[in-house]
Amino acid sequence: MQNDQRNSSDSEQVKQQMTTLGGGCFWCLEAVYDEIKGVTDVVSGYSGGEVTGPSYEEVCTGQTGHAEVVQVTFYPNIISYQEILRIFFGIHDPTTLNRQGADVGTQYRSVIFYHDQEQKQLATALIKELDSTGIWDAPIVTEIVPLKLFFRAEDYHQNYFKNNPNQSYCRAVVAPKVAKFRKEFASNLRA
Repeated sequence: MQNDQRNSSDSEQVKQQMTTLGGGCFWCLEAVYDEIKGVTDVVSGYSGGEVTGPSYEEVCTGQTGHAEVVQVTFYPNIISYQEILRIFFGIHDPTTLNRQGADVGTQYRSVIFYHDQEQKQLATALIKELDSTGIWDAPIVTEIVPLKLFFRAEDYHQNYFKNNPNQSYCRAVVAPKVAKFRKEFASNLRA
């Protein structure tokens, strides 16, 4: 992945930030965040459950308590945390409990795992703002919880869409989400 960092007259290096998000299948989220300027790394994984070091097969049972998530590392001077979240809310349905399309179960829940109190406050404020606009017919059910542990998914899940664009789920589900993102958030795309 490219290292997107603005050159500035400031000799001080801007510190990267990290966020962890779940909004259905992690392949969809990873494919979108991989294309955003200012994002330096996207890792698919699992978080929010009680099982240490879960496998994909275990998470798919819905019995581990983990959600499929992506951990996104970014430069906040290029893309703000709020913009990361606006994209998140724009590419999945935050009003469906434990479901995204045909993917059903707690592992597909809409969740923001905040890394600090500022992220919690910003996420809470954005959800309140979005709910007040009436964009969706139902209220946002996205959980906002502290990140405890993150477990990296198996290697074959990393860059899944990029490596498997012709796989049936990728063609039917991931590709349309990526196309929607490219259209609605064109200004956030890498050059």
